[in-house]
Amino acid sequence: MSVKQQGLTPLELKAGSSIALIYGIRMLGLFMILPVFSIFAENLAATTPFLIGLALGIYGLTQGLLQIPFGMLSDKIGRKPVIAAGLIIFAIGSVIAAYADTIYGVIAGRAIQGAGAIAAALMALAADLSREEHRLKIMSMIGMNIGVAFAVAMVIGPVISAWVGIKGIFLLTAILALLAIVVLYKVVPKASSLSFHRDAQLEPSQLSSIFKNTQLIRLDLGIFVLHAVLMASFIAIPLMLQQAGLASLQHGWLYAPVFIVSIVLMVPFIILAEAKRRMKQVFVGAIVVLASALILMMFSQQSLVLITIALGLFFAAFNLLEASLPSLVAKIAPADRKGTAMGLYSSAQFLGAFAGGILGGWTYGKGGIMLLFSICLVLVLLWFILALTMKSPRYVSTYLLNIGQIEQQDISHMIAKLVRIRGVAEASIIAEEGVAYLKVDLKALDMDTLLAYSKSKDI
Repeated sequence: MSVKQQGLTPLELKAGSSIALIYGIRMLGLFMILPVFSIFAENLAATTPFLIGLALGIYGLTQGLLQIPFGMLSDKIGRKPVIAAGLIIFAIGSVIAAYADTIYGVIAGRAIQGAGAIAAALMALAADLSREEHRLKIMSMIGMNIGVAFAVAMVIGPVISAWVGIKGIFLLTAILALLAIVVLYKVVPKASSLSFHRDAQLEPSQLSSIFKNTQLIRLDLGIFVLHAVLMASFIAIPLMLQQAGLASLQHGWLYAPVFIVSIVLMVPFIILAEAKRRMKQVFVGAIVVLASALILMMFSQQSLVLITIALGLFFAAFNLLEASLPSLVAKIAPADRKGTAMGLYSSAQFLGAFAGGILGGWTYGKGGIMLLFSICLVLVLLWFILALTMKSPRYVSTYLLNIGQIEQQDISHMIAKLVRIRGVAEASIIAEEGVAYLKVDLKALDMDTLLAYSKSKDI
């Protein structure tokens, strides 16, 4: 059956949903403590604001440093053994943090949690289990699940902590990690082959070209700042809500409607950005809204109404930027280097969380809420300047086409054929892979003509 006659196969649907579930479980465990930790950490021995920030952000350092080596290891020994080992490491870190009676024990546990850096290996497994022409759909499933996991973590974290405390959250996280291993071996299909995928994996030899691309580096700095601001802000926000008279158990009931409203506000702008092709304007506007939320946070003090409005603006901007940034990376990165560009982007995201935890803890300890949000505001304004100088992106997507075996001398001729198809902006072919890496305008693409060249096999 040809690609154009079918969508995702049952195997691809099963693979995408189960891998997304594993990714979501892990993100849920990492973020459930975010909205409550600064409150409960006051009961730990040797606690200081700086160490609270370090405990929140340290996972980002180990995750950012180790995800690429873990991904490369999975190329050699297989995806599932690396993913399972990472989940076991994550569970061990969770147990260590659960039974820690000092802040230093929690820091150690969070660092070990991050050391179970399986993001790159999961993406590689998803690529192994999907055909080139349908890989974007699989990656979108995973991306959506990450966003859902973050929202759920923000809502249920305060509720669970009120029932079983921080120790209970960490133990639940360990249990979820072990359940994810069961999903990995019982639900995730077995890949028929182990391959390197340029669209989903980082290739070290390509890093220099990505570093030279100033448009991509702007986006890497953007995600670094976004997650630094997130982590720094949530050192103060739980304490601000508590000081405004909202008990920690009730924080989740505030986050739930705030998240819903922020998503409702975000959707029209996503449509404007993609459908109406106003990506840069919407992107820059979201940074302005994020800056406005931080200014409002600075002057909210003990006003629950102002804090709630500020949170609504914060999450609307955060969710929009979190969705826009990877889309921009995919538009700008060369089709055959997308995996490398996304790998560097992902590392910048995790390192931003680490930097934000340290910066937020230090500034809160030195000058309280005003200094913390002032520093965050400076970072966002610097990002705003970088975003203003960004080129408007081409409205193209990365598309892979399995063209089968091709001789080196025939590549130029095939590329010429592909770029003549309506909607194909550029093409490159890797002969040994038998794959054409394309940039296409999906609105204009003549899909039937393109798929006539497909040699993709059923999975």
